[in-house]
Amino acid sequence: MLMVGAPGAGKTLLARALPAILPRMSIDEALDVTRIYSVADQLPPDVPLVRTRPFRAPHHTISHAGLVGGGNWPHPGEVSLAHRGVLFLDELPEFGPRVLEVMRQPIEDKIVTISRAQGSLTFPANFQLIAAMNPCPCGYYNDPVKACTCSAGTVTKYQKRISGPLLDRIDIHIQVPRVEYEKLSDSRLGEKSSVVQQRVETARQIQQQRFAGTGIAYNTDMHPAEVR
Repeated sequence: MLMVGAPGAGKTLLARALPAILPRMSIDEALDVTRIYSVADQLPPDVPLVRTRPFRAPHHTISHAGLVGGGNWPHPGEVSLAHRGVLFLDELPEFGPRVLEVMRQPIEDKIVTISRAQGSLTFPANFQLIAAMNPCPCGYYNDPVKACTCSAGTVTKYQKRISGPLLDRIDIHIQVPRVEYEKLSDSRLGEKSSVVQQRVETARQIQQQRFAGTGIAYNTDMHPAEVR
């Protein structure tokens, strides 16, 4: 999912709230994640089994090796550390073009293969990509309250930092509008994350029943033949 909106609209808050509505991890998923963190030497000494879904939010200055993995002796990168969880890329156009392009294969195949002279290693990378960006460098293009100070050419150049093939791999593109102060300060509360999580888990159970015995777990794993 790609969220586009002005600074302060709540894009980062929405992304950080997402893991709370994802289904609880199964024991197999927890073992998968624990293996990766153990290999990366990031497993806390007091946590023998990772039971919460990972949330990774690397800074836009990260190298492509840091994102997808690498090194003389290959280590998992952020896309693998986000396996079974959420990878959040804030300020998406600020990431280097090469860094973004190397993500196309993990998004498509849900694995990362790192080849070296000694051999190759394959790490899992089945994550949910959540990205956020401003519509222009100043952040206020088409904003109803604050005027944009960018020229049309600057806006176009900024938005073209993200390639078409990468955008095609992002399923949901949403505009995040400015939230008025009155709504933020209102005493009314929305649904709790735990209530939404129950609905998500019910939907996942329906999918698991639908695909029982097919080797497919969820709708996202379907190929064109299954869709038809």
